Amino acid sequence: MEKQRRNFIKQAGIIAASTTILPNFAFGGIKPQQKKLGIALVGLGYYSQDLLAPALQLTEHCELKGIVTGSPEKIPVWKEKYGLNDKNIYTYDDFDKIANNKEIDVVYVVLPPSMHAEYTIRAAKAGKHVWCEKPMAPSVAECEAMIKACKENKVKLSIGYRCQHDPNIQAYMKAGKEQPFGKVRMVTSAAGYFDGRTTHWKQKKAMGGGVMGDMGVYAIQGARLATGEEPISVLANTFTTRPEVYHEVEESAMFLLEFPSGARASCHTSYGINMNHLKVTYEKGWLQMEPHSSYNGNKGSMSDGTIINYPIENQQAKQMDDDALALINGTDLIVPGEEGLRDIKVVEAVYKSAAQNCQVKI
Repeated sequence: MEKQRRNFIKQAGIIAASTTILPNFAFGGIKPQQKKLGIALVGLGYYSQDLLAPALQLTEHCELKGIVTGSPEKIPVWKEKYGLNDKNIYTYDDFDKIANNKEIDVVYVVLPPSMHAEYTIRAAKAGKHVWCEKPMAPSVAECEAMIKACKENKVKLSIGYRCQHDPNIQAYMKAGKEQPFGKVRMVTSAAGYFDGRTTHWKQKKAMGGGVMGDMGVYAIQGARLATGEEPISVLANTFTTRPEVYHEVEESAMFLLEFPSGARASCHTSYGINMNHLKVTYEKGWLQMEPHSSYNGNKGSMSDGTIINYPIENQQAKQMDDDALALINGTDLIVPGEEGLRDIKVVEAVYKSAAQNCQVKI
């Protein structure tokens, strides 16, 4: 038992990056030599400014080469800070000209969700690989259109699920697949924080707001990744405690998921409550994580004494390096567009269930 436990700890979901780059150039315009991939960030809000751009300074296989912005006042700041060339700076109006820029290999879409499909499809038509922040898009139809456009233009699409690149999250994914404690019986998954903003896109329906597509995806992922299954039904309730702020979209949601194996998941998400935890009950044991979807380190434990606390310097840097290596080597992406689509199918079902006040099949 002790030997098996040590082996499980050693192998707990850590995906080793290859040290030898063997290029495969069947997709997109990557040049036939070992190189860092040039990344253009589309949208220069908080996530690009405070997280992605700094993380790109830590990556080994990609680098910040360009930006796309509708705020001219931001351009001098970014140029000075990151040494960007004028020819690699675009507005939303001239974005399509990026097709002629050989220094840009990947377009990273970091816009409000309502704009994800448009800029993913435009980037694909420009012949650029696409990394798109979550939620992938507000609707299943848009997600499917994004996947279709990338396939038709022979470029790859990855969704910015940083957590699936974290070895701590990979540990409970591995437990779900290998079942060291038997089958999953029950999951409790929660993700939320108190958002004091009142005019952000997250409060606006037309921009893809609402907690389900944002924090709700973490709650869904906790259940899906812990069981290793796709849910087959949902019973949901959405609500708000601040109707003066959340009058277009939901502030909070609670939903019950059913899985093919018979496992159940109780999920909670909110812009009004701080919560970030996962509890998995198996036939012969348990696993718990708190936090389970944090930027600054996720940790947990298992009923046999196993500690889940693998070091990771920067989730976003590892995510982008993993994706860059997959593009360079021609290997599978950890989080392809199809994975983002799976979550949005659940999100749509949650909304339908809440509106109809009944259980909905997925």
